[in-house]
Amino acid sequence: MEQSALIVAHGSPSNPEQGEADMEQLAARVAGLMPGWRVRGVTLAAPGRLEAALAEPGGPVVYPFFMAGGWFTKVELPRRLAAAGQDGLTVRSPFGDSAGLAGVAVAAIEAEAARLGWRPDEVSVVLAAHGSGRSRVPAEAAARIAAEVRATGRFAGVRVGFIEEEPSVAAVAAGLGDKAICLPLFVARWGHVVTDVPEALAEAGFRGALLPPVGCCDEVPGLIAAALRAR
Repeated sequence: MEQSALIVAHGSPSNPEQGEADMEQLAARVAGLMPGWRVRGVTLAAPGRLEAALAEPGGPVVYPFFMAGGWFTKVELPRRLAAAGQDGLTVRSPFGDSAGLAGVAVAAIEAEAARLGWRPDEVSVVLAAHGSGRSRVPAEAAARIAAEVRATGRFAGVRVGFIEEEPSVAAVAAGLGDKAICLPLFVARWGHVVTDVPEALAEAGFRGALLPPVGCCDEVPGLIAAALRAR
């Protein structure tokens, strides 16, 4: 019997169709690692897409493609599932809680350092995260990842800056030398990653490299597949 999974992200309210296209591509990559599973991807930002996916036969395992277990995963997603009559579905922990995520971040930073001809221990790392003015959960999730990256001892320093709280991305990126790499702790190239993070780095006079968000790393479909298979 075919099993099914639904990967749910916030998406981009200003460009919901792009978010849907990105999630469909991610779902296809995850499905390629999971024979016997039907995997779909949707966003909360695209009206009706979650509900349409839930209306299909076979109650899916739901995977929240979010960096933290905050309001969207603890309140809004359960509310939407209940409204669709699917509050009994299995919901996995959010992407940001993945055990291997810090390792993915380290690998991405080291690969960029190698491409640029830098030793990892010369590199100052900036992790750009969302943060929140209302909840400590997003900042705490980013801090956990940063602590794991820092604990490897691979880099000259690891700083975390936020879009919606202090310290800001601009504040932590200011004053760094040329050998600096910024990794956005976001799931996709939407909204904040496209505008706010580059603008904050420009404000700081950041001269280093800006990576794609961690959710776009090649290892991510494997992390999601492993979480979906977990009992």
